Amino acid sequence: MNDVWQANWGMMAPEWVILAAAVVLLLIDLAMPSERSRRPLAWGAAAAAVIALAATAAMIPADPVSILHDTFRLDGFAKAFKLILLAGGALALLLVADWEPKEGGRYRGEFAYMMLFALLGAMMVASSGDLLTLFVSIELLTVSSYILAGLRKTATASNEAALKYVINGGIATAIMLFGMSYVFGLTGTTNLGDIARRLQETNEPYVLGFAFLLLLIGVSFKLATVPFHMWAPDVYEGAPIPATAFFAVVSKAAGFILLLRLFVTMFAAAPAEGRDPSSLLLSMQPVIAVLAGLTMIVGNVVALRQRSLKRLLAYSSIAHAGYLLAGVAAMSWAMIDSLWIYLLAYVFMNIGAFAIVAHIAHQTGSDDFDGLAGLYRHRPLLAAALGLFLLSLAGIPGTAGFIAKLYLFIGLVVTEPGHYVLAAVMAVTTVISYVYYFNLLVQLFFRPTFTAPLGRLPAGLSAAVVVCALGTLVIGWMPGLAYDVLAQFGHFGDFLP
Repeated sequence: MNDVWQANWGMMAPEWVILAAAVVLLLIDLAMPSERSRRPLAWGAAAAAVIALAATAAMIPADPVSILHDTFRLDGFAKAFKLILLAGGALALLLVADWEPKEGGRYRGEFAYMMLFALLGAMMVASSGDLLTLFVSIELLTVSSYILAGLRKTATASNEAALKYVINGGIATAIMLFGMSYVFGLTGTTNLGDIARRLQETNEPYVLGFAFLLLLIGVSFKLATVPFHMWAPDVYEGAPIPATAFFAVVSKAAGFILLLRLFVTMFAAAPAEGRDPSSLLLSMQPVIAVLAGLTMIVGNVVALRQRSLKRLLAYSSIAHAGYLLAGVAAMSWAMIDSLWIYLLAYVFMNIGAFAIVAHIAHQTGSDDFDGLAGLYRHRPLLAAALGLFLLSLAGIPGTAGFIAKLYLFIGLVVTEPGHYVLAAVMAVTTVISYVYYFNLLVQLFFRPTFTAPLGRLPAGLSAAVVVCALGTLVIGWMPGLAYDVLAQFGHFGDFLP
């Protein structure tokens, strides 16, 4: 009990801000008359995310510290990835502020504070130093996401999305928990640092390898990597667009944070049978590389056949998960740095694209390609912004997406031995992605208009688009700034407990 009272709770200031805001907004929603608009709740939630972002930035110079027997860690890794999570959460909440239910009906206040609860879970994943806190944190994120997916109660597609999400998420959770139980059985502890040390002395490499595969399958469901991706397109299509943007950015980032916390911490020095007996993680490199290659190929090839913008962005998100997983498979000295830069770029280019798609879908009543036709003729700035985000997603030079892919590609070829096959797959699938991204650009700039001119972009969406466009351009033209930020975290030299 003394440990609880003497703990440095100030290191959890960003989490306290998000938790307090979520609870307060929930109580306000319950107390407000039914005829009052709940839209200001989203602005309050976005403000809370910005405050938490500022609190996290203020902690950057602080030394690494942990509380509650290392169950909660505030190291450079946690601070760096919380910046991405909070930036993505704040931008997604700006989309929530201007969301209009397609079926009509009143705006639901739950949207704002359930997204905050999900964001809180993602932040806790970044700081978790124990299997129990990792599991509870990822489930807080996941269960909140189920609710977000089903908020359009009168829409069949939304109900279907929530049901598929619950079923697949439950299966993933069970498999992941099964793998954790094997790790606990082998080590007798749930602390990640203690697990890493005790696994170095284990004489059960096959049992440990089985636990590794179970955990990898469970996390792959969360990341929507092939062949565990089938739920993602239907969930992305049926969920409200702000929720879809949140899943594509914050949930995916949290999944890769979970992957790094679990696998690099526990298995980097664990003995194995196979190509590298000194490290189970290195021994399993081919498995991760195959998953990455399949994910890049399937995501990009299937995206070629999509007419729905939300489904296209869903398969694009799957493909980007493959690029990120390729960075993990490379296991280069700059692996975490390159993943951080990629996720930062992905926040800006993906949420920016979703913000404009949300506006088009609301104005036209559809998220079909035809809604983009001739957009440049009556809304040139909006078309130029969407064009910028699409070019960045494609990885064209001068954008954040190019810098992000370049760092991942370099990581694949500079390791010894180099992952040249995976690098070739990444290059070829990137070229394939040009087909569907450039098809959208053709619709924007060279097709006649099929719909009435769009109305003005609301304030929340405008703010999100401006911030995302600036972030995409700044990282693309001045990538040294991102590396200067990374230098503040010592390039994650304190990652291992």
